[in-house]
Amino acid sequence: MRRHFISLAILLSAFSTQPAASQIQFHDITAQAGIQFVHNNGAFGKKYLPETMGPGVAFIDYDGDGWPDILLVNSEDWPGHKRTASTLKLYRNNHNGTFTDVTAKAGLAFSLFGMGAAVGDYDNDGHDDIFVTALGQSHLFHNNGNGTFTDVTKASGLWGPDEFSTSAAWVDYDQDGRLDLVVANYVQWSIQTDIRCTLDGTHKSYCTPESYKGSSARLWHNLGNGKFEDATRKAGLYDSSSKSLGVAILDFNNDGWLDILLANDTQPNKLYLNKGNGTFEEIGVTAGIAFSEDGIARAGMGIDAADYDRSGHASLIISNFSNQMISLYHNEGNGLFIDEAPRSEVGRNSLVTLGFGCFFFDYDNDGWPDIFVADGHIEDQIERVQKRVKYAEPSHLFRNLGGGKFQEVTESLGAAFAAPHVARGAAYADIDNDGALDLLVTTNGGKAHLFQSAGVTNNSLRVKLVGTKSNRDGIGAVVRITSGKNEKQWQMLRSGSSYLSQSELILTFGLGNQTKADTLEVQWPGGQLEKLSNISGGQTVTIEEGKGVVTSRPYSKSATVKNAAAK
Repeated sequence: MRRHFISLAILLSAFSTQPAASQIQFHDITAQAGIQFVHNNGAFGKKYLPETMGPGVAFIDYDGDGWPDILLVNSEDWPGHKRTASTLKLYRNNHNGTFTDVTAKAGLAFSLFGMGAAVGDYDNDGHDDIFVTALGQSHLFHNNGNGTFTDVTKASGLWGPDEFSTSAAWVDYDQDGRLDLVVANYVQWSIQTDIRCTLDGTHKSYCTPESYKGSSARLWHNLGNGKFEDATRKAGLYDSSSKSLGVAILDFNNDGWLDILLANDTQPNKLYLNKGNGTFEEIGVTAGIAFSEDGIARAGMGIDAADYDRSGHASLIISNFSNQMISLYHNEGNGLFIDEAPRSEVGRNSLVTLGFGCFFFDYDNDGWPDIFVADGHIEDQIERVQKRVKYAEPSHLFRNLGGGKFQEVTESLGAAFAAPHVARGAAYADIDNDGALDLLVTTNGGKAHLFQSAGVTNNSLRVKLVGTKSNRDGIGAVVRITSGKNEKQWQMLRSGSSYLSQSELILTFGLGNQTKADTLEVQWPGGQLEKLSNISGGQTVTIEEGKGVVTSRPYSKSATVKNAAAK
């Protein structure tokens, strides 16, 4: 068993930089923001498995104006049961807390049984593109740079696979400067092969994935000419036993090569170690993340990675089914992860909830990554057979207290935020350019909820990356900062994570009461190191590979002003 050792210096540092966060609130501004999206899951009484899985969401600055826009993924009616037209939805950020539906204008009024989305500039033209996963054929939409998108699925070589695709992530796994694509796949399901399952012995219920065969994830290698090749088998990722819902990218052993982590539902989680030669080795069991502590393959949904305790190593969070609790895998730095959830409030408070979207993010800007989990069951009649488990459930927000400890603060963040939902996808972005992160959560068969942060008084520094030799988005780059008395933080810019969703491609560093980053280092994919110093907080800086800071944009209003307005 791992010995827990926390130095007094670390504890004092953690708590001295963390003022009380009780004044922070998340206000549901969905209606006044103009977001009228309602997810169509296609349900009409047959209880087909895919109905209950979506939808995802993505933040994307599609027009390059520096303000995050919103893409909401939708599903559609089943054949022979047409009730309502439903498409993807793209909302443009108006810079004033409101959004405008530009779906048709952007060429994205596209119908499919969509699941999730991943954002990345796959052709390095300076405009972020969108990959949408689906039941059936997934689609790649190329950003034309003029506010419109073109479906390039066939032209890019991605056409063909008829799969139940879920989460996806862009990653330059071979360090050639071009973004490749990893796509998680769930199970082999069709209307024709649908199975009747029941909870109470009478009524049909949604089947567990154990009723269906698994399906391998896919790795698409970017050839650099707008085309991709299927490198799944060649790279060593093929595994037809997987039933993957979440995908995260990390460098778990700090060797400079990006690894791939898959959250599997009722199958062991998979960790693919990048060997640096275009191939991967699956090491989930030896790394300790494949099973629970008692050797059970849990129902993994969402996933994320971050250094939550400043150990220098990326640890993990995986959301699981009800009665399984969240997994909080601490990276020991020796090739092994240990699940801290059973000994943590994170585990105890999540035992009976069913988590989907999840991520580390610093909601109070104190410099310590907190944990958000979107909850909601899949079976609307679950309370008939399990009295403690609910269909609609509140989300979890666990505040990082430092020293590896977390405290749930959900109920203190506002009644709307703590209300129960049948939540699925979740992502974060600073929608109003005030330096504090806001949240967007989707619900199955229901509305999306945009939560605006208010009352954050700590300072922050936001970093946008532009690669030149590296991929244009800088995905895979690691940024390290120091501030104050040896306060050290680092983050990797990553695509994917959470569940079916994509957060903004900008890094936000909470500074606490510090006003600047004394040092800032960017380690670009491929190893180039860029060192800067005395970078003021209260702004978003754009760092171009080889050129340092090329632009800086102050926040629109200070967190203090926002807090006063909230009061």
